[in-house]
Order: sequence, then C-alpha cells, then structure tokens
Amino acid sequence: MLEIRNLTVAYGAITALHGISLTVNAGEIVTLIGGNGAGKSTTLRAISGLIRPRSGQVLYRGMDVTGVPAHELVARGLSHCPEGRLVFANLTVDENLRLGAYLQHNRKRVAEELDFVLTLFPRLKERTSQLAGTLSGGEQQMLAIARALMSQPQCLLLDEPSLGIAPLLVKSIFEQIVALNRTRGLTILLVEQNANLALEISHRGYVLETGRIILTDDAAALRINPDVQEAYLGGGE
Repeated sequence: MLEIRNLTVAYGAITALHGISLTVNAGEIVTLIGGNGAGKSTTLRAISGLIRPRSGQVLYRGMDVTGVPAHELVARGLSHCPEGRLVFANLTVDENLRLGAYLQHNRKRVAEELDFVLTLFPRLKERTSQLAGTLSGGEQQMLAIARALMSQPQCLLLDEPSLGIAPLLVKSIFEQIVALNRTRGLTILLVEQNANLALEISHRGYVLETGRIILTDDAAALRINPDVQEAYLGGGE
C-alpha cells in the first residue's frame, strides 16, 4: 500500500530525516515510535504531500507520488489526520465533517459515510450542531479522525491521537482505530507517543531516532525488546 525509499527531508540547514525506508502493507496497522524530534510527524507530512522531501521516493499503491500535492493524494485515497487535531473551531461538528468530504460528489455516499462516522463516534452524534472549538480535547480528536474518514480513504496517516487526552477517551479512540482496521480493512500508519498502547494494536513497528530508523520488527517482538522497553516503554522488568 505504502512504501518510502531513502527519504531525506530537511528544514533549511537542519536534516530531519536521513534516508529512511519503510513499508506498510495493505490491511496493516504499522506504528512509528521515537522520542520528541525523532522525525515521526515529518515522515507523515512528507508522505501526505505537506512538505517536499530533499531526496527519496514515496510510493502509494505502487505509484511514485513524491511531490504530488496533498489534495490529489486525498483524492487517491490517502488521508492524513494531523497532530494537534486542527479542527475548524468556528464551524460546527457537522460542517467540519462535511468539509472532510469536499472531494466527494456522490451525495448518497457522503450521507452514508456521515452516518458511519457518527455511529463510530456517538459523542459526535450528540454534538453535530455544536461549534468544534467548544468540544473537549478528546472529542476534537474524534472529530479530526472522523473528518479524515469522510474522504473515504484506503490508507490513513494518524499522528498522535492520544496527545493531551484523558485516558478513558484514549482507550475509546484506540478501540475505534482497531475496529476500522478489522471491519473496513483500513491501512493505518500510526505515530503515537504512547508506544506501549501503539504497539499493542499494531502489526509491525519502526523505531525512529534522530531521523534514522534504528530498528524494525513485529509489534509483539518490539514490546519485549529490552532496548525498546528501556527507551520507550518505561523500562524493562
């Protein structure tokens, strides 16, 4: 579904990614873990066309999409739910969701997708006419994910869904991520500060450190890896 080959990204004189390579197969949840500044969000932004890499390739469904504008990638089925949620605070929940479907022209399918995401996140169904800026952090995260789903993606890039959210809502959000993967076959590349929780729901993982991938393995193997435990999972036993 998704492949990155030798991707290098720089912000001026500072290189954020040093030739990283990774793959995400159709139907997988793959997680990127690493400390602050490791380059996780930069990776997602380069994949989704928000920033242009200095070198390397991004392949989506076998096609080279390096440098393709973000809106064209959305039209091809690649959707990005960014860190910090970035909902339209002065628009209602319903208006935010409908903006997520701005490239969809089949009204019946938009209505069906709207019904689906509101069933997935019942809290949003209770607040469709409420301004997005008045929602709690967890509800805004639900809205951001639901808005991304309104474009009917085949691959979802999900950046820090648990950031700044109460644990109870985090559990609910992660349950829905798993449900999307299992029931819809949605392919997900996940960036998440809660490495233990991310690896628990993922098939595979990559460890990113200062812009370089230093380790990759099945998620279950990463969870019991002593180095990963020490650095990202609160220490080994």
